[in-house]
Amino acid sequence: HAQRASFLRLRELLPPVPASLAASSGLFMGDVWHFDMVRPGAALYGINPTPGWPNPMRPVVRLQARIVQTRMIGPGTAVGYGAAFIADRPSRIATLAVGYGDGFPRAIGGHGTAILPARPEIGLPIVGRMSMDCLAVDVTELDDTPLPPGTALDLIGPHCPIEAAALAAGTIGYELLTGLGARYHRIYTAK
Repeated sequence: HAQRASFLRLRELLPPVPASLAASSGLFMGDVWHFDMVRPGAALYGINPTPGWPNPMRPVVRLQARIVQTRMIGPGTAVGYGAAFIADRPSRIATLAVGYGDGFPRAIGGHGTAILPARPEIGLPIVGRMSMDCLAVDVTELDDTPLPPGTALDLIGPHCPIEAAALAAGTIGYELLTGLGARYHRIYTAK
């Protein structure tokens, strides 16, 4: 509470100025932290404002990418630039139409997870290096589930939270979200 006490002392020096101390985390600390206004930021999108604590918000962002093609590859086959992924078994690889040119973080290549909404119990690893316009996902665990071109996989959504995607990319959810570019088709829904 030392921060609030310091803020109150400074506020006395500028009494007619509207005061704002609380960002997203402060929204949940009670009215005494709100003053004249709050800056909700990440909480508007359901990003957990206090990592390590339960998220008081319902996540509202979903990022989907469509499958362009799927291919069966054999053991020893490399995927992506620099052969960063080499299959160690027969694998089915899906190429998705999303890349760092869309603002999806390049560092997530080889670390993140995608989800087929119809099979949310199976995390599908992102494999190899991401390119400017596409990334590869190992969909082998989906067995014979049909995955025609145009099938959407979640990269952020109900079963792959933005915090997990950000962690896989070595960043924070807010940076990931604000970095998403203009090439995405955005749909706003009300529930």
